[in-house]
Amino acid sequence: MRISPILSGYIGRHFLTAFVTVLLVIMGMILLFDVIELIRRAASRAEVGFGMVMAMALLKLPQMMHTVLPFAVMIGSMVCFWRLTRTHELVVARSAGVSAWQFLAPVLAVVLVVGVVEVTAFNPLAAAMYSRYERMQDEMLTTRGSALDISEVGLWLREPHENGEMVVHSNDVHQDRLVLHLKDVQIFIYDRPDHFATRISGEKAVLEGGVFAVDGAWVMEAGRPSRFFESLRIPTQLTLDRVHDNFASPETLSFWQLPSFIRFFERAGFTANKHRLYLQSLLASPLLLCGMVLMAAIFSLKPNTRSGGLLTRLAGGVAAGFVVYFLSKVVYALGLSATLPQGLAAWSPAFFATLVGLGGLFHLEDG
Repeated sequence: MRISPILSGYIGRHFLTAFVTVLLVIMGMILLFDVIELIRRAASRAEVGFGMVMAMALLKLPQMMHTVLPFAVMIGSMVCFWRLTRTHELVVARSAGVSAWQFLAPVLAVVLVVGVVEVTAFNPLAAAMYSRYERMQDEMLTTRGSALDISEVGLWLREPHENGEMVVHSNDVHQDRLVLHLKDVQIFIYDRPDHFATRISGEKAVLEGGVFAVDGAWVMEAGRPSRFFESLRIPTQLTLDRVHDNFASPETLSFWQLPSFIRFFERAGFTANKHRLYLQSLLASPLLLCGMVLMAAIFSLKPNTRSGGLLTRLAGGVAAGFVVYFLSKVVYALGLSATLPQGLAAWSPAFFATLVGLGGLFHLEDG
């Protein structure tokens, strides 16, 4: 298949213009609705002003782009092809022997580059901003009592403690049934916000029954000599269920952090199904975007521009997009519940969209 660089560049520029316009419109609508929702939630909190609400909405916005990107690609493709069809440019090109596959090649190339850049470069920024958004939401809107933070340097737990808070850190974590085992434990107790009171260092600790049982504990307090305890029991509100509930959401971790995060938690005995499935869905997203372009071409490459046919194809394109979205949510839920293998759950929407688009185009183009 011979591809003209001039024609490919022309179609690629048209698609980029339509895609960026559609994406900006959709993101503007999302920002508006997010601001309204955050204002409603912050109505009872006088300390949360409009500037803070707008900052939270903007921090959440990049993560939302990953969700709406397939729809923006599909609608942008349909707008691009309809515009070229309405001006008879595609009709003239096809009469000169240019096939639908030659029209689609530059669009697919642009979409593939957009998908790869979004996953590898834009996703880390979106994850960092969404993590900040969740922290602000916990502090200002939900006042959630405990938090879990995982990184390559170990496990961090935080919970309220009398008038301050208690922070627990461990470099090595292992779960044995309903018991959480920690090694090289550091416990920092603050008697009021930002005021350190006590540090407890232990060789190992066990979280069970609402108590941290620390073995070989050194207790250090400001202005007092260090004390050693063979065993020390510290009451806590944390349980294994609450640790799981506060598991860091996959959206707060970048594409590059997810593999090490998954390895750490699986070594610790936790399940990281949600994070592994999210990683697989990120890997599949460029293929999904290409599939959405192929599906859009089915409804927009026909030369018929009568209003009835146009409305029918518009409704068909929108319906096809929602079918793919509904399918992705269903199989994602099945993947989380381990009903389907995670690879199949993450990649099936992308393969479905691609195969449907290829089948429809083969039928329309080649009979």
